Amino acid sequence: MKKNIFLILLFLNLNIASSHSSNELYDKIDLFGEVIQNIETDYVDDVDQSKMMDSAINGVLQSLDPYSAYMSPELFKEMQTDTRGEFGGLGIEIGMEAGVVKVISPIDDTPAAKAGIKAGDYIVKIGDDQVQGKSLMEAVKLMRGPVGTSIKLTVRRKNVKKPLEFKIIRKIIEIKSVNSEILGEEKNLGYIRLKSFNENSDKQFLKIVKEFEKNSKIKGYILDLRNNPGGLLTQAINITDFFLDDGEIVSTKGRRASETRKFFAKKGDQIKGKPIIVLINNGSASASEIFAGALKDHKRAIILGENSYGKGSVQSIIPLRNGGGMRLTISKYYLPSGNSISEVGVTPDIIVEEKGDEFKINSKNDNQLNYALKLFNS
Repeated sequence: MKKNIFLILLFLNLNIASSHSSNELYDKIDLFGEVIQNIETDYVDDVDQSKMMDSAINGVLQSLDPYSAYMSPELFKEMQTDTRGEFGGLGIEIGMEAGVVKVISPIDDTPAAKAGIKAGDYIVKIGDDQVQGKSLMEAVKLMRGPVGTSIKLTVRRKNVKKPLEFKIIRKIIEIKSVNSEILGEEKNLGYIRLKSFNENSDKQFLKIVKEFEKNSKIKGYILDLRNNPGGLLTQAINITDFFLDDGEIVSTKGRRASETRKFFAKKGDQIKGKPIIVLINNGSASASEIFAGALKDHKRAIILGENSYGKGSVQSIIPLRNGGGMRLTISKYYLPSGNSISEVGVTPDIIVEEKGDEFKINSKNDNQLNYALKLFNS
Protein backbone atom coordinates (compact mmCIF):
# COMPACT_ATOMS: atom_id res chain seq x y z
CA MET A 1 0.00 0.00 0.00
CA LYS A 2 2.81 2.40 0.94
CA LYS A 3 4.47 1.69 -2.40
CA ASN A 4 1.20 2.53 -4.20
CA ILE A 5 0.88 5.80 -2.28
CA PHE A 6 4.49 6.68 -3.05
CA LEU A 7 3.96 6.08 -6.79
CA ILE A 8 0.76 8.16 -6.79
CA LEU A 9 2.40 11.02 -4.96
CA LEU A 10 5.49 10.86 -7.15
CA PHE A 11 3.32 11.01 -10.28
CA LEU A 12 1.37 13.96 -8.92
CA ASN A 13 4.55 15.74 -7.80
CA LEU A 14 6.09 15.42 -11.26
CA ASN A 15 3.01 16.92 -12.89
CA ILE A 16 2.78 19.72 -10.39
CA ALA A 17 6.47 20.56 -10.68
CA SER A 18 6.17 20.75 -14.45
CA SER A 19 3.20 23.09 -14.22
CA HIS A 20 4.76 25.34 -11.51
CA SER A 21 1.81 24.83 -9.16
CA SER A 22 1.70 26.48 -5.76
CA ASN A 23 2.83 25.04 -2.44
CA GLU A 24 -0.82 24.68 -1.46
CA LEU A 25 -1.14 21.76 -3.86
CA TYR A 26 1.86 20.03 -2.27
CA ASP A 27 0.14 20.40 1.10
CA LYS A 28 -3.03 18.82 -0.31
CA ILE A 29 -1.03 15.89 -1.69
CA ASP A 30 0.58 15.34 1.72
CA LEU A 31 -2.87 15.48 3.29
CA PHE A 32 -4.18 12.92 0.82
CA GLY A 33 -1.34 10.57 1.66
CA GLU A 34 -2.03 11.04 5.37
CA VAL A 35 -5.71 10.16 4.92
CA ILE A 36 -4.87 7.01 2.95
CA GLN A 37 -2.33 5.98 5.58
CA ASN A 38 -4.87 6.41 8.40
CA ILE A 39 -7.41 4.32 6.48
CA GLU A 40 -4.83 1.57 6.05
CA THR A 41 -3.89 1.45 9.74
CA ASP A 42 -7.06 2.42 11.61
CA TYR A 43 -10.20 1.74 9.52
CA VAL A 44 -12.41 -0.91 11.11
CA ASP A 45 -12.55 -3.20 8.05
CA ASP A 46 -10.13 -4.27 5.35
CA VAL A 47 -10.38 -2.00 2.32
CA ASP A 48 -10.07 -2.93 -1.35
CA GLN A 49 -7.29 -0.55 -2.34
CA SER A 50 -8.18 -0.63 -6.04
CA LYS A 51 -11.84 0.24 -5.45
CA MET A 52 -10.86 2.97 -3.01
CA MET A 53 -8.60 4.63 -5.57
CA ASP A 54 -11.31 4.30 -8.26
CA SER A 55 -13.69 6.10 -5.89
CA ALA A 56 -11.12 8.82 -5.27
CA ILE A 57 -10.62 9.36 -9.01
CA ASN A 58 -14.37 9.42 -9.61
CA GLY A 59 -14.80 11.86 -6.74
CA VAL A 60 -12.42 14.29 -8.40
CA LEU A 61 -14.33 14.10 -11.69
CA GLN A 62 -17.79 14.37 -10.14
CA SER A 63 -16.69 17.41 -8.15
CA LEU A 64 -16.35 19.20 -11.52
CA ASP A 65 -19.95 18.81 -12.72
CA PRO A 66 -22.77 16.22 -12.77
CA TYR A 67 -21.70 14.79 -16.15
CA SER A 68 -17.99 14.03 -15.71
CA ALA A 69 -17.25 10.52 -14.41
CA TYR A 70 -14.70 7.71 -14.26
CA MET A 71 -15.26 4.23 -15.68
CA SER A 72 -13.19 1.26 -14.52
CA PRO A 73 -11.79 -1.03 -17.27
CA GLU A 74 -14.61 -3.52 -16.63
CA LEU A 75 -17.33 -0.86 -16.76
CA PHE A 76 -15.77 0.94 -19.75
CA LYS A 77 -15.65 -2.30 -21.75
CA GLU A 78 -19.23 -3.10 -20.80
CA MET A 79 -20.45 0.34 -21.86
CA GLN A 80 -18.83 -0.11 -25.27
CA THR A 81 -20.28 -3.58 -25.86
CA ASP A 82 -22.80 -3.94 -28.67
CA THR A 83 -25.52 -5.97 -26.94
CA ARG A 84 -27.80 -6.24 -30.02
CA GLY A 85 -31.01 -6.87 -28.14
CA GLU A 86 -29.52 -8.86 -25.27
CA PHE A 87 -29.90 -6.03 -22.78
CA GLY A 88 -32.84 -3.73 -22.28
CA GLY A 89 -33.23 -0.23 -20.93
CA LEU A 90 -35.79 1.89 -19.14
CA GLY A 91 -35.91 4.93 -21.43
CA ILE A 92 -34.56 7.70 -19.21
CA GLU A 93 -31.81 10.26 -19.57
CA ILE A 94 -30.04 10.72 -16.23
CA GLY A 95 -27.36 12.78 -14.49
CA MET A 96 -25.93 13.10 -10.98
CA GLU A 97 -26.90 15.69 -8.39
CA ALA A 98 -26.17 15.73 -4.66
CA GLY A 99 -24.85 12.17 -4.81
CA VAL A 100 -28.00 10.65 -6.28
CA VAL A 101 -29.25 10.01 -9.80
CA LYS A 102 -31.48 12.75 -11.20
CA VAL A 103 -33.85 12.09 -14.07
CA ILE A 104 -33.20 14.60 -16.84
CA SER A 105 -36.02 13.26 -18.96
CA PRO A 106 -38.14 10.14 -19.40
CA ILE A 107 -38.43 9.43 -23.12
CA ASP A 108 -41.93 9.15 -24.58
CA ASP A 109 -43.48 5.70 -24.96
CA THR A 110 -40.71 3.94 -23.04
CA PRO A 111 -41.10 1.77 -19.90
CA ALA A 112 -40.00 4.57 -17.56
CA ALA A 113 -42.41 7.13 -19.03
CA LYS A 114 -45.32 4.67 -18.98
CA ALA A 115 -44.56 3.76 -15.37
CA GLY A 116 -44.83 7.42 -14.34
CA ILE A 117 -41.19 8.51 -13.90
CA LYS A 118 -40.96 12.30 -14.31
CA ALA A 119 -38.24 14.82 -15.15
CA GLY A 120 -36.64 16.05 -11.93
CA ASP A 121 -37.20 12.81 -10.00
CA TYR A 122 -34.29 11.70 -7.81
CA ILE A 123 -33.56 7.97 -7.92
CA VAL A 124 -32.41 7.02 -4.42
CA LYS A 125 -32.57 3.21 -4.72
CA ILE A 126 -32.16 0.81 -7.63
CA GLY A 127 -33.59 -2.50 -6.53
CA ASP A 128 -32.21 -2.94 -3.01
CA ASP A 129 -29.07 -0.89 -3.73
CA GLN A 130 -28.74 2.61 -2.32
CA VAL A 131 -27.59 5.06 -5.01
CA GLN A 132 -25.78 7.33 -2.54
CA GLY A 133 -22.05 6.81 -2.96
CA LYS A 134 -22.25 5.22 -6.40
CA SER A 135 -21.03 6.83 -9.60
CA LEU A 136 -23.34 7.66 -12.50
CA MET A 137 -21.91 4.80 -14.57
CA GLU A 138 -22.38 2.34 -11.71
CA ALA A 139 -26.03 3.41 -11.48
CA VAL A 140 -26.44 2.93 -15.24
CA LYS A 141 -24.97 -0.58 -14.93
CA LEU A 142 -27.46 -1.46 -12.18
CA MET A 143 -30.39 -0.31 -14.31
CA ARG A 144 -29.35 -2.35 -17.34
CA GLY A 145 -30.40 -5.97 -17.65
CA PRO A 146 -31.92 -8.62 -19.89
CA VAL A 147 -35.00 -7.66 -21.89
CA GLY A 148 -38.19 -8.63 -20.08
CA THR A 149 -36.73 -8.52 -16.57
CA SER A 150 -38.10 -6.10 -14.01
CA ILE A 151 -36.44 -3.56 -11.78
CA LYS A 152 -37.72 -1.50 -8.86
CA LEU A 153 -36.78 2.18 -8.65
CA THR A 154 -37.35 4.22 -5.51
CA VAL A 155 -37.56 7.94 -6.22
CA ARG A 156 -37.93 11.20 -4.35
CA ARG A 157 -40.15 13.78 -6.04
CA LYS A 158 -40.47 17.49 -5.39
CA ASN A 159 -43.45 18.36 -3.19
CA VAL A 160 -44.13 14.67 -2.44
CA LYS A 161 -43.31 13.72 1.16
CA LYS A 162 -43.00 9.95 0.85
CA PRO A 163 -40.67 8.10 -1.54
CA LEU A 164 -42.34 6.60 -4.60
CA GLU A 165 -41.69 3.10 -5.90
CA PHE A 166 -41.93 2.05 -9.55
CA LYS A 167 -41.65 -1.46 -10.96
CA ILE A 168 -40.41 -1.22 -14.56
CA ILE A 169 -39.93 -3.94 -17.18
CA ARG A 170 -36.76 -3.53 -19.26
CA LYS A 171 -37.25 -3.32 -23.03
CA ILE A 172 -35.28 -2.53 -26.16
CA ILE A 173 -35.57 1.24 -26.53
CA GLU A 174 -36.46 2.24 -30.07
CA ILE A 175 -37.32 5.89 -30.57
CA LYS A 176 -39.19 7.36 -33.49
CA SER A 177 -37.92 10.87 -33.03
CA VAL A 178 -40.60 12.84 -34.92
CA ASN A 179 -44.42 12.60 -34.78
CA SER A 180 -46.96 15.00 -36.24
CA GLU A 181 -50.63 15.79 -36.81
CA ILE A 182 -52.89 18.66 -37.76
CA LEU A 183 -54.59 20.43 -34.82
CA GLY A 184 -56.94 23.35 -34.23
CA GLU A 185 -60.69 23.80 -34.55
CA GLU A 186 -60.21 24.60 -38.23
CA LYS A 187 -57.45 22.00 -38.70
CA ASN A 188 -55.00 24.74 -39.59
CA LEU A 189 -52.11 24.21 -37.18
CA GLY A 190 -49.15 21.93 -37.79
CA TYR A 191 -48.19 20.08 -34.61
CA ILE A 192 -44.75 18.41 -34.62
CA ARG A 193 -43.47 16.45 -31.66
CA LEU A 194 -39.67 16.04 -31.43
CA LYS A 195 -38.83 13.26 -28.98
CA SER A 196 -35.08 13.47 -29.52
CA PHE A 197 -32.45 14.80 -31.91
CA ASN A 198 -31.29 11.50 -33.36
CA GLU A 199 -29.54 10.74 -36.62
CA ASN A 200 -31.85 11.63 -39.53
CA SER A 201 -34.26 13.61 -37.31
CA ASP A 202 -33.71 16.59 -39.58
CA LYS A 203 -34.74 14.59 -42.67
CA GLN A 204 -37.87 13.29 -40.95
CA PHE A 205 -38.68 16.77 -39.72
CA LEU A 206 -38.16 18.48 -43.10
CA LYS A 207 -40.33 15.88 -44.82
CA ILE A 208 -43.19 16.60 -42.40
CA VAL A 209 -42.81 20.37 -42.78
CA LYS A 210 -42.91 20.11 -46.57
CA GLU A 211 -46.09 18.00 -46.38
CA PHE A 212 -47.70 20.56 -44.06
CA GLU A 213 -46.68 23.42 -46.35
CA LYS A 214 -48.62 21.82 -49.21
CA ASN A 215 -51.75 22.45 -47.14
CA SER A 216 -52.85 26.03 -47.81
CA LYS A 217 -54.88 26.08 -44.57
CA ILE A 218 -51.80 25.77 -42.30
CA LYS A 219 -51.31 29.15 -40.60
CA GLY A 220 -48.79 28.25 -37.88
CA TYR A 221 -46.87 25.58 -36.01
CA ILE A 222 -46.66 24.13 -32.52
CA LEU A 223 -43.31 22.43 -31.97
CA ASP A 224 -43.32 20.19 -28.92
CA LEU A 225 -39.94 19.55 -27.26
CA ARG A 226 -41.23 18.53 -23.84
CA ASN A 227 -39.30 15.62 -22.30
CA ASN A 228 -36.83 15.75 -25.19
CA PRO A 229 -33.42 14.93 -23.62
CA GLY A 230 -31.47 16.23 -26.62
CA GLY A 231 -29.10 14.31 -28.85
CA LEU A 232 -26.84 15.31 -31.70
CA LEU A 233 -25.70 18.92 -31.94
CA THR A 234 -25.70 18.76 -35.75
CA GLN A 235 -29.37 17.80 -35.73
CA ALA A 236 -30.29 20.67 -33.42
CA ILE A 237 -28.47 23.10 -35.73
CA ASN A 238 -30.05 21.72 -38.90
CA ILE A 239 -33.60 21.77 -37.51
CA THR A 240 -33.21 25.26 -36.02
CA ASP A 241 -31.93 26.42 -39.40
CA PHE A 242 -35.30 25.47 -40.95
CA PHE A 243 -36.87 28.52 -39.32
CA LEU A 244 -34.17 31.19 -39.59
CA ASP A 245 -33.01 33.33 -42.51
CA ASP A 246 -29.65 34.19 -40.96
CA GLY A 247 -27.82 34.79 -37.70
CA GLU A 248 -26.04 32.71 -35.10
CA ILE A 249 -27.70 29.52 -33.84
CA VAL A 250 -25.27 28.44 -31.10
CA SER A 251 -21.63 28.63 -30.10
CA THR A 252 -19.43 26.30 -28.09
CA LYS A 253 -16.57 27.47 -25.91
CA GLY A 254 -13.89 25.24 -24.41
CA ARG A 255 -10.27 25.43 -23.28
CA ARG A 256 -8.97 24.15 -26.61
CA ALA A 257 -9.34 26.23 -29.75
CA SER A 258 -10.88 23.25 -31.56
CA GLU A 259 -13.76 23.24 -29.07
CA THR A 260 -14.57 26.94 -29.60
CA ARG A 261 -16.89 27.28 -32.59
CA LYS A 262 -19.87 29.24 -33.89
CA PHE A 263 -22.71 27.92 -36.01
CA PHE A 264 -24.85 30.13 -38.25
CA ALA A 265 -28.12 29.75 -40.12
CA LYS A 266 -28.22 29.65 -43.89
CA LYS A 267 -30.68 31.82 -45.76
CA GLY A 268 -34.14 30.33 -46.17
CA ASP A 269 -36.96 30.08 -43.61
CA GLN A 270 -38.77 26.90 -44.69
CA ILE A 271 -42.18 28.13 -43.47
CA LYS A 272 -41.83 31.73 -44.68
CA GLY A 273 -42.35 33.50 -41.39
CA LYS A 274 -45.44 31.65 -40.16
CA PRO A 275 -45.86 31.95 -36.35
CA ILE A 276 -44.36 29.27 -34.10
CA ILE A 277 -45.00 28.23 -30.52
CA VAL A 278 -42.40 25.96 -28.92
CA LEU A 279 -43.40 23.86 -25.90
CA ILE A 280 -40.70 23.03 -23.33
CA ASN A 281 -40.58 21.68 -19.79
CA ASN A 282 -38.08 20.57 -17.15
CA GLY A 283 -37.33 17.49 -19.26
CA SER A 284 -36.23 19.53 -22.29
CA ALA A 285 -32.44 19.36 -22.27
CA SER A 286 -29.28 19.92 -24.28
CA ALA A 287 -30.11 20.06 -28.03
CA SER A 288 -33.74 20.93 -27.15
CA GLU A 289 -32.51 23.97 -25.25
CA ILE A 290 -30.30 25.06 -28.14
CA PHE A 291 -33.31 24.89 -30.47
CA ALA A 292 -35.72 26.72 -28.15
CA GLY A 293 -33.11 29.24 -26.99
CA ALA A 294 -32.02 30.19 -30.52
CA LEU A 295 -35.59 30.73 -31.72
CA LYS A 296 -36.32 32.77 -28.60
CA ASP A 297 -33.21 34.97 -29.01
CA HIS A 298 -34.08 35.62 -32.66
CA LYS A 299 -37.70 36.37 -31.65
CA ARG A 300 -38.75 33.76 -34.17
CA ALA A 301 -40.98 31.79 -31.79
CA ILE A 302 -42.94 32.10 -28.56
CA ILE A 303 -41.57 29.68 -25.96
CA LEU A 304 -44.29 28.28 -23.70
CA GLY A 305 -44.26 25.91 -20.73
CA GLU A 306 -41.73 25.49 -17.92
CA ASN A 307 -38.04 26.28 -17.54
CA SER A 308 -35.85 23.75 -19.34
CA TYR A 309 -33.35 21.45 -17.62
CA GLY A 310 -30.08 23.36 -18.03
CA LYS A 311 -27.83 20.75 -19.68
CA GLY A 312 -25.59 23.09 -21.65
CA SER A 313 -22.32 21.21 -21.87
CA VAL A 314 -20.50 18.81 -24.20
CA GLN A 315 -18.85 15.62 -22.93
CA SER A 316 -16.07 13.59 -24.51
CA ILE A 317 -15.21 9.95 -23.74
CA ILE A 318 -11.45 9.66 -23.17
CA PRO A 319 -9.80 6.19 -22.99
CA LEU A 320 -7.26 5.77 -20.18
CA ARG A 321 -4.04 3.76 -20.02
CA ASN A 322 -5.49 1.18 -17.61
CA GLY A 323 -8.22 0.21 -20.07
CA GLY A 324 -10.81 2.36 -18.34
CA GLY A 325 -12.21 5.68 -19.49
CA MET A 326 -13.41 9.04 -18.35
CA ARG A 327 -16.35 11.15 -19.39
CA LEU A 328 -15.17 14.76 -19.29
CA THR A 329 -16.93 18.04 -20.01
CA ILE A 330 -14.88 19.79 -22.69
CA SER A 331 -17.04 22.76 -23.70
CA LYS A 332 -20.27 24.64 -23.01
CA TYR A 333 -23.09 25.84 -25.24
CA TYR A 334 -23.92 29.53 -25.57
CA LEU A 335 -27.05 30.99 -27.14
CA PRO A 336 -26.95 33.82 -29.72
CA SER A 337 -27.50 36.29 -26.84
CA GLY A 338 -24.25 35.05 -25.29
CA ASN A 339 -26.08 33.45 -22.38
CA SER A 340 -25.05 30.00 -21.21
CA ILE A 341 -27.64 27.23 -20.94
CA SER A 342 -25.62 25.33 -18.33
CA GLU A 343 -27.46 24.99 -15.00
CA VAL A 344 -29.77 27.84 -16.07
CA GLY A 345 -31.81 26.49 -18.95
CA VAL A 346 -34.21 28.42 -21.16
CA THR A 347 -36.97 30.45 -19.52
CA PRO A 348 -40.27 30.44 -21.46
CA ASP A 349 -41.82 33.67 -22.71
CA ILE A 350 -45.08 32.37 -21.23
CA ILE A 351 -44.84 30.19 -18.13
CA VAL A 352 -47.54 27.52 -17.98
CA GLU A 353 -46.98 24.87 -15.33
CA GLU A 354 -47.94 21.30 -16.10
CA LYS A 355 -51.08 20.16 -14.28
CA GLY A 356 -51.96 16.67 -13.14
CA ASP A 357 -49.94 13.76 -11.80
CA GLU A 358 -49.39 12.18 -15.19
CA PHE A 359 -47.77 13.80 -18.18
CA LYS A 360 -49.53 12.69 -21.33
CA ILE A 361 -48.61 14.67 -24.39
CA ASN A 362 -51.44 15.74 -26.68
CA SER A 363 -54.22 14.46 -24.42
CA LYS A 364 -57.42 16.38 -23.73
CA ASN A 365 -55.97 17.29 -20.32
CA ASP A 366 -52.72 18.68 -21.74
CA ASN A 367 -53.07 22.20 -20.35
CA GLN A 368 -49.84 23.46 -21.93
CA LEU A 369 -50.82 22.37 -25.43
CA ASN A 370 -54.36 23.68 -24.91
CA TYR A 371 -52.91 27.07 -23.91
CA ALA A 372 -50.88 27.15 -27.12
CA LEU A 373 -53.98 26.33 -29.18
CA LYS A 374 -55.89 29.17 -27.51
CA LEU A 375 -53.11 31.62 -28.35
CA PHE A 376 -53.46 30.81 -32.02
CA ASN A 377 -57.22 31.21 -31.86
CA SER A 378 -57.17 34.49 -29.93
